[in-house]
Amino acid sequence: MNVTPTEQVEVIETAYAVKRLPSIKFILENPAHFLALGLGSGLSPIMPGTAGTLFGWLCFDVLTDRWPAVFTPSVWAVIIVLGFILGVKICDRAGRALGVPDHGAIVWDEIIAIWLVLLLVTPCSFTAEVVAVLLFRLFDMVKPPPIRQIERRYKGGFGVMIDDVLAAFFTLLVIAVWQF
Repeated sequence: MNVTPTEQVEVIETAYAVKRLPSIKFILENPAHFLALGLGSGLSPIMPGTAGTLFGWLCFDVLTDRWPAVFTPSVWAVIIVLGFILGVKICDRAGRALGVPDHGAIVWDEIIAIWLVLLLVTPCSFTAEVVAVLLFRLFDMVKPPPIRQIERRYKGGFGVMIDDVLAAFFTLLVIAVWQF
């Protein structure tokens, strides 16, 4: 059976028909929800994406500073790749359960993307980390071309994850040009 792109979009939209508000109860229902909502950081009533980014930044710095022999750049690279793959699944599952494919409370994508940025800019000063986080949030919120187009083209968990990874690459590009 051949399905047109329009029919595919309709099928995806029907899979997200029932809308829910995230809550502590929602997070505790399923480990995928717990992870997708950034261990609860996505429940922030104000700018949950920024809250998730800050949580990711804190985790990265604490883990790297506390256990540098464990959280090496190579280990972080593996964590980020596996986190992206896992994120496609858990963000899709949480989006379906919430009734919105890319609900604002889903912040696993921000966490993985900020880890990518920090992996490639550290070691650096605290000020440089602040600049990296701010640039990432700017690109994630503004979604300059082609990020917005790619976000619209890909739905489900992959769409949720890929736009933040692209925002991370834009951030890294600006930092690289700035240092040049």
